[in-house]
Amino acid sequence: MSIGKPYNDYYHYLKNRFNKVTYKVSVDGGFTCPNIDGTVGRGGCIYCNNRSFVPKYLDRKDSIRSQIEQGIESQQKRYGAERFLAYFQSYTNTHDTVERLELRYREALDHPDIDGLVIGTRADCLPEPVVSLLESLARECYVAVEIGIESVYDDTLLRINRGHDFAAVEQACERLTGRGIHIGAHLILGIPGEQRRQWLDSAVVVSGLPIEYLKIHHLQVVKGTALSRQFYDNPFPVFTFSEWVDLVCDFMEYLRPDIAIARMSGSAPPHLLIVPQWGRKKHSEVKQQVMETMLARGTRQGVRYATSPGPSALSL
Repeated sequence: MSIGKPYNDYYHYLKNRFNKVTYKVSVDGGFTCPNIDGTVGRGGCIYCNNRSFVPKYLDRKDSIRSQIEQGIESQQKRYGAERFLAYFQSYTNTHDTVERLELRYREALDHPDIDGLVIGTRADCLPEPVVSLLESLARECYVAVEIGIESVYDDTLLRINRGHDFAAVEQACERLTGRGIHIGAHLILGIPGEQRRQWLDSAVVVSGLPIEYLKIHHLQVVKGTALSRQFYDNPFPVFTFSEWVDLVCDFMEYLRPDIAIARMSGSAPPHLLIVPQWGRKKHSEVKQQVMETMLARGTRQGVRYATSPGPSALSL
């Protein structure tokens, strides 16, 4: 556990690794997504509007170095950051030729304040040649791959037009493991059609993967998505703030205790966010409430993990 906290905190995960206050700076490498360009599908995942989760300073028209400079300035002012990782965040950042990927990654690593790469991607976009490239880079610097799991249930992945099944996540993790590459993941809780028990079981399933850190997002309905059209036509329930805090506390009790928690909620710009409106709260407010609730309960991350059924016991 992080000192004084009932859960493992990503801030300390990075600080312990780099011995300084380290933050990610977002980079747009100019990539697209196989679920948009027709490689896998069209239209993208039903909840996704890429504009809803990238920083204001990010503009793919700018050079990668310029994006990094702006990101460093922002993170220094907000958090007193001392060292930085280039976070390829927008779209699918392993969806291109190996040659172009290496060019973009090395352009980021050329900046003297960048200590490594964090690469956001999909499980179905990690073929062996790309993994080999990442393995090569990992011999030179810190390299983490963030896989968008979103749900561990195949019927949900089909409903949200994800374009792959959960087996693809397991296979991607197998290819990455043992090659010096760090693995993170994203998970969305609250997708219509899933139930609370399934969300708690998801903690057990992802704990069975070789991940070092996890981002837990609540479902947000944002403008310009298929999900927003569904919501307007047939509104479905979304979490209240207190419901979300309670769920995150329960979820973390079932989560493997060594996994660092990188996020406990999503965020979207006010002009794009439809529901829930409490999603406009700062991430720090959500973390503080979760921590206070866990301390009041006398609980901690992983307290139920040892007695949880293994992933194979769950019906996915």
